[in-house]
Amino acid sequence: MTLRVAINGYGRIGRCVLRAAYEAGRRNGLRVVAVNDVADPATLAHLTRYDSTHGRFPGEVELAGGNLHIEGDVIELFQEPDVAALRWPDVDLVMECSGAFHDVATARLHLENGAGRVLFSQPAQSDVDITVVYGVNHEDIPADATVLSNASCTTNCIVPVLKVLDDAFGLEAGAITTIHSAMNDQPVIDSFHDSDLRKTRSAMQSIIPVDTALARGIARILPEMAGKLEARAIRVPTVNVSAMDVSLRFVRAAGAIEVNDAIIRESRNLPANVLGYTREPLASCDINHDPRSAVVDLNQTREIAGLVKVFIWFDNEWAYANRMLDVAEYLHAQSS
Repeated sequence: MTLRVAINGYGRIGRCVLRAAYEAGRRNGLRVVAVNDVADPATLAHLTRYDSTHGRFPGEVELAGGNLHIEGDVIELFQEPDVAALRWPDVDLVMECSGAFHDVATARLHLENGAGRVLFSQPAQSDVDITVVYGVNHEDIPADATVLSNASCTTNCIVPVLKVLDDAFGLEAGAITTIHSAMNDQPVIDSFHDSDLRKTRSAMQSIIPVDTALARGIARILPEMAGKLEARAIRVPTVNVSAMDVSLRFVRAAGAIEVNDAIIRESRNLPANVLGYTREPLASCDINHDPRSAVVDLNQTREIAGLVKVFIWFDNEWAYANRMLDVAEYLHAQSS
């Protein structure tokens, strides 16, 4: 039986989710049947066909009768700004990708209107049934879970790496710097921002420090990390692909060679596309459209005085969208 998915919010992640469902050959077990976004249908169709970051959609996309038609599938389009007014009588899972909501109360509106489950495409409030990082704790999803969070793209990147290294050597303390591509809460040219004066500055002209709750997000998945990590983030003027520069101190002695060996070894034991590595001299553009949650650059691993530095690439759009699909498929398999 096919899992019927609706996407609420058709921005960067929402569009990547739909595209990945077709590109990755997931249509046998999963089908996107509806999209809700305030943009008009013609614009939604155009943004599906053409993407400045990921290129043209690898298939025919048509707009007919106000709905998307992709490779024989009909995807209903809605322009309903009020979640309470949506109706999902035949939807098994709503992927809440609007970025506007992260609370259980809003998720319950989807459930009350017919959806079987809700999966947030961002960190949510702590009262969700579970926050999931696929490959680390997805097997802990309760059978009766109805409101889930897929955590953040940065959490999906760093948590598998930390789990592997903590299991191998014991983590004593760490500092994380996320080097993140520009996001849509930043202006192209200087403009007003309601909470952060740094974000008033042009995303394309500056390296901009921003606040991050990453350390708390990690501890939600790995409680044993609470109090051991400090995190900061900077935004850089690129449109996609981000990186994490991580400094770690371990309980048991480990240097660059041992850390790299652990990454290589455990990458084979995790689900596909969760943890990868490279020895190639890559730049960020080479990671664009890479489905792996984390790609450790083994050539950048360094050690000094008991401190080990690890450098990790990740496509903050494409990899994250693929993990949402992984979680959806896991939920479907467990309930079938």
